[in-house]
Amino acid sequence: MNRNEADVTTATAPSQAVLTAGDRCDRCGAQAYLRVELQTGGELLFCAHHAREHGEKLREIAANVHDETHKLGTPVAGSEA
Repeated sequence: MNRNEADVTTATAPSQAVLTAGDRCDRCGAQAYLRVELQTGGELLFCAHHAREHGEKLREIAANVHDETHKLGTPVAGSEA
């Protein structure tokens, strides 16, 4: 008996996945622009304000930091200055 089966592999989402508007700051609920993966496991998300406020301490306990605060300086397409 010959079966047609596809080879299937599994993959995990990259830890550097882009932050979206659905990602919210763990402190205030605003849109998150910083993801901190902790050395102990888990992650924290912060808006730009709280990222600046707690940034130095966060980097001390972080295994990885994904910072997208540069997006705040990018003009929105179609907007008039």
